[in-house]
Amino acid sequence: MKLGIVIYSNDPETVWNAFRFGDHSIKHHGDEVRVFLLGRGVEAESLDSAAFTVTEQMAQFVAAGGTILACGTCLKLRQAGGSEMCPVSTMNDLHRLVAECDKTLTF
Repeated sequence: MKLGIVIYSNDPETVWNAFRFGDHSIKHHGDEVRVFLLGRGVEAESLDSAAFTVTEQMAQFVAAGGTILACGTCLKLRQAGGSEMCPVSTMNDLHRLVAECDKTLTF
């Protein structure tokens, strides 16, 4: 299955669980999973805490074959840029994710 995940939260537990689910879907079900970070979700790489190692979970997701895209406009509003793990993307990329995926989830 092609699974799209849109993350627009900056709550560490929510983001950590979204990436855990994506990683699980790839490793245990063979799904193709793409994540789009939108709004507050583009802050994902800065959400690590003692309880939730968000960037570690993101790296595991990418290592398993997942893809992460980050909204360029949302990054710009936060005076931030993309990264190797989360390249700058556009609304066209989000539309493509939603149109091509069998299921799309939001967190």
